[in-house]
Amino acid sequence: MKRVVVTGIGALSPLGHDWPTVEARLRSRRNAVQTMHDWAVYEGLNTRVGAPAAAFELPAHYNRKSTRSMGRVAVMATRASEIALADAGLLDDPLLKSGRIGIAYGSSSGTPANMGDFGRMITEKTTEGITATTYIRMMAHTAAVNIGVFFGITGRVVTTSSACTSGSQGIGYAYEMIQSGRQVAMLAGGAEELDATEAAVFDTLFATSVKHNASPEFTPRPFDAERDGLVLGEGACTLVLEEYEHARARGAKIHAEVIGFGTNSDGCHVTHANPETMAVAMRLALADAQLPPEAIAYVNAHGTATEQGDIAESQATHAVFGERVAISSLKSYMGHTLGACGALEAWMSIEMMRSGWFAPTINLDSVDPRCGALDYVRGEGRCIDTDVVMSNNFAFGGLNTSLIFRRWPH
Repeated sequence: MKRVVVTGIGALSPLGHDWPTVEARLRSRRNAVQTMHDWAVYEGLNTRVGAPAAAFELPAHYNRKSTRSMGRVAVMATRASEIALADAGLLDDPLLKSGRIGIAYGSSSGTPANMGDFGRMITEKTTEGITATTYIRMMAHTAAVNIGVFFGITGRVVTTSSACTSGSQGIGYAYEMIQSGRQVAMLAGGAEELDATEAAVFDTLFATSVKHNASPEFTPRPFDAERDGLVLGEGACTLVLEEYEHARARGAKIHAEVIGFGTNSDGCHVTHANPETMAVAMRLALADAQLPPEAIAYVNAHGTATEQGDIAESQATHAVFGERVAISSLKSYMGHTLGACGALEAWMSIEMMRSGWFAPTINLDSVDPRCGALDYVRGEGRCIDTDVVMSNNFAFGGLNTSLIFRRWPH
């Protein structure tokens, strides 16, 4: 089996778009959640907090012609991919059109506003607003397809529209594609745009934060006894994964090595998490990496701040690692970015491993006693010298993922 390394990273996130900016925000222990005043127009929507991506500018070549098939989610995915390709030294490289590089990318959905155009057709019996690109913008694989067209990529495309595991499955399936020799490189990750319709999905499940609509700095609160639900965010993150010998031959900078991936499904309920099968996903990743649980010093939690999710995930983590493993949730800073979270959190976990400092879960004042007994990182964060990290994500439908990355010596 071939080795797989990360040679490029590009991101747009609520905390910033480069690691120095993101790290400074993490060290400040301030979240990026804000009151979404424009959501007040929606009758019946209870949550009013969200975490939009930090402002970003598009280069001039993102003109009307090149972006006509893109909604916001596809624009963010494409721009993050461009940054990642530039970081990898592959932007405009002949490899892009060779058929040897592919895409594994996903989002929960396409652009919701364009779905609304078709919804209007159903309710008002009119096609007004529907254009030749409406469906392209709303389809679940809009991010992957638009990335491919924008850069002329002719390799395999794997579309991972699996809600909260879209990004992590994108990385995992890209890793397996390269490991098996099917492709020499892959653009992997996920994206999501913030929209009130997606907030409504969780609102109807009583899973959104509503107590802090006027005090967004205090929510979400993963694993905290006083948590009251998740906060949605948005963003995009792309990792360039590459076969190690190919990367070495061209003198590529290497950020980390992907050494383990596990994924499975609960097979029992579409929204209720199952700690037993969540634990299996982690064990699958450990087996793939040929590592014992003791080798993992830090786990980046999915940590959404929902009651069922936090309890199930922490119990599953405890079942695999016991009480000793350090764990924290980056969603306490940027909310739940859905399709983007697996990739954004993988990137930030890699960077924290490289720096040796791991961000705490903020707003975690008192751990819910129903959560598994773990070493919850709080306060100032934690300095940990470790060569491997695990990043976990769990999605509607009972989809579970676990990724393991190894620090690359510099």
